[in-house]
Amino acid sequence: MDKLIPIITQLSQGLVYTIGIFALTLLFAIPLGLLVAKGRMSKNKIISSIVRVYISIMRGTPLMLQLLIVYFVPYYVFKLNLRDLVIGSLDYRFIATIIGFSLNYAAYFGEIFRGGIQSMPQGQYEAAQVLGFTKTQTYFRIILPQVIKRVLPSVTNEVITLVKDTSLAQVLSLTEMFTAAKKLASAQVSVLPFIVAGIFYYIMNGIIEIIMTRIEKKMNYYK
Repeated sequence: MDKLIPIITQLSQGLVYTIGIFALTLLFAIPLGLLVAKGRMSKNKIISSIVRVYISIMRGTPLMLQLLIVYFVPYYVFKLNLRDLVIGSLDYRFIATIIGFSLNYAAYFGEIFRGGIQSMPQGQYEAAQVLGFTKTQTYFRIILPQVIKRVLPSVTNEVITLVKDTSLAQVLSLTEMFTAAKKLASAQVSVLPFIVAGIFYYIMNGIIEIIMTRIEKKMNYYK
């Protein structure tokens, strides 16, 4: 216990960054994913082609590489020194991490939402039109709630993956939980910090799974 308490204390500091990356990524990636889905289904070939290329790049290259590009491209390509940028208590490393994660996960969420939207029967749109709904009302009041219900299991998988992927923030020297565990393991020459970090990740994913399962059950209103 003498060794365990200091480990938990120091990992808890990194856990704050881990939760921050997780929460902010979901906050930006889900709405952006809906826009990506709409762009992917656009009848405008230019827009749909651009979105298709974006999705292909985001899914076809490592997230770690994307984080490095977001961090270094402003300086080496546009000569913008953003590395000293600070917003409140957040530096550009954290901001670049959120941008990179959000752009990456928006591509995955976009494809999930697209599949859900395209799976909706045409009769839903026709019935809404007969009832006098506008296209916007049809999308937000009829289609989107049903899409969320259909794609929830796939979204849950991505959310759980996101918790584990937060460890990739170490590439920008951001001291999230896994980086803190690695430093402690190196300093103490012990595997215990990794075990404790693994337990933290498992608990977080367990909580997420419980929450998402309850949401699924509530949305399963026909059973």
